[in-house]
Order: sequence, then C-alpha cells, then structure tokens
Amino acid sequence: MALLVAQDGLDEAWDDAGGLSPPLPRVKRWPWQLPDLGQGGIAGCDSDKICQTDHRDHSGDSLGKMSVIAVYSTKGGVGKTTLSVDLAWRSAVLGGHKTLLWDLDVQGGAGYLLGEDEQPRLRAAGVFHREGRPDQLICETAYPNLSLLSADDSLRSLQLHLARIGQKRRLANLTNMLRGRYSRIILDCPPLLGEVSDQIIAAADVLIVPLPVSPLSFRALDTLRRELKREHGRHPPLLPVLSMYDGRRKAHRDLREGEMAPYPAIPWSSAIEQTAFRRAPIGTFAPHAEPAQALDRLWRVIEAKVQGARAA
Repeated sequence: MALLVAQDGLDEAWDDAGGLSPPLPRVKRWPWQLPDLGQGGIAGCDSDKICQTDHRDHSGDSLGKMSVIAVYSTKGGVGKTTLSVDLAWRSAVLGGHKTLLWDLDVQGGAGYLLGEDEQPRLRAAGVFHREGRPDQLICETAYPNLSLLSADDSLRSLQLHLARIGQKRRLANLTNMLRGRYSRIILDCPPLLGEVSDQIIAAADVLIVPLPVSPLSFRALDTLRRELKREHGRHPPLLPVLSMYDGRRKAHRDLREGEMAPYPAIPWSSAIEQTAFRRAPIGTFAPHAEPAQALDRLWRVIEAKVQGARAA
C-alpha cells in the first residue's frame, strides 16, 4: 500500500492504494495561497470547468460518470459534517453538478447546517432494506442542484441491520441506483469502524479524512490504514485533511511545518463557527474568509482527482 510520505509533495497527500490516477503535482507542502490553477497549477484541472465559479448545468454528464466522495473519520468532533456540507454546496452551486448530500450520521447535522427542518418520520434506515429506494426520501434544498437525504434516529440500528441482511455492497448498489440522477454524491459518514465503514469504503470513489492537528491523529490514521489493508486490501484514494488548524498555536505550527506538511489544512475561525449559527455554508456569507478559500482549494483538488480518473 502506498503510504503517505511527509517530506514529499501533494501527490503523496493522496494515499492511492489501488485507487485513481493521475497523481497530483509534487510540492513541498500544501499551497497556503490560492494558486493560479488556470496555468497548470493542478494536473488535470481545466480552469474553465472547475477552477472558476461555474453555474452551468452538468446534469447531462451524470449517466455513467457519477463520483461518490465519502467524508469519513473514526473520530467525532473533527468538523466532518461541516466539511461534507461545504463540499456538497461547492459541487452543486459553484461546480454546477447535480449533487446529493447523503447524511449517514445519526446526529443529522448535515440537514441542520443546510437549514432543513427535521423530518417527523424515522425512515432513513429503511433505505437499506431489500426493497428500499433512496429516491423516496430525497428532498431538494434551497440551493440549486443540491439535494439531501437526511439522517434520523433510525440509523442507530444500521450497523446491526446491515450485518443481518449480509449484503456487503448494499450502499454501493444504492448509490448506483442514483447514477442517472446525480454526478456527485457526498457521504457524511458516522465515526464508526465495522459494517457501516465497510459499506462506505465499497461505495466510495475517494475518501476524505478530516483530522485534528494532534500527534494522536497519526495513530487514528494508522488505525484506519490497517483496517483498510486488513479488510479490503485495495481501497479508494484517501486524502487526510487537517481540520480546525490554528496558526496562533505553536504546537499546530510545528506539526503543520513537519510531518503534516503535505496535508491540506482548514484554518479555524469564527466564520467556521458561524456556519452552525447561520445554518448555511461559509461560502454563502463569507466567501473571502481564509477558511472559505482553503475549502475552495480542497474542493478543486478533489474535483481534479475525480475528473482525472474519469478521463484516464
């Protein structure tokens, strides 16, 4: 398995074991300033398509070209849902892709951050029944091209239910049902290892793994890698992302300049906090804030990765 090498460049930030190509360009560390992507800054990045605000309708490219992007971590409280919502919003509103945000976390934070009301009926786990169909629970959001499949308390029993029905690719099959309707599916995943994580890994084209800026993150990442190697052998490309980075703290700066240098970082700020109070993605109210710019860079690199794989 291709492991991350801290002193190498951005291509090593992707763990591509059995995954997608082409690799991203080699740099000493994740670029803090927004690069000029229109001049070849990212391999496979067409600035007319994904590196600038694009409100075109890409629904015609959905069939057979769908990408599933899973935001997954074994730890809770690392900004996973905030990141999932932001990537889905950028994909739909800025990229013009027909996008589904599928909330698999029982806390239901994705719908809350999008300003959606909680559904009174507990039906989210029913999608995974043999007769279940995800399109029956999908609702449109206030944002163009962005749909939501909300979570609810019924997902508390999802791990047991999946083990009982014995379909190892149930989630992958469900996402395939939506191939003609969406070109991007973003999975907001629960912090679990087991049956649910196995389903996520089988369904995903890329794994985005938010990590706190801490030495313990290496342990969590190694645990995840070992689990992937033991249970799956091959896995989708994996990109660790440092969440809640605070450049005022020496410990954060030391890790950021050292072993964590290749990883993209999302700075912590009051604007990030405001996403929960405003119940809206940061790009809707503070698009020029530093975290919003970092999230934009991250989205562009993910788009380059999945589009490069489709062109390969």
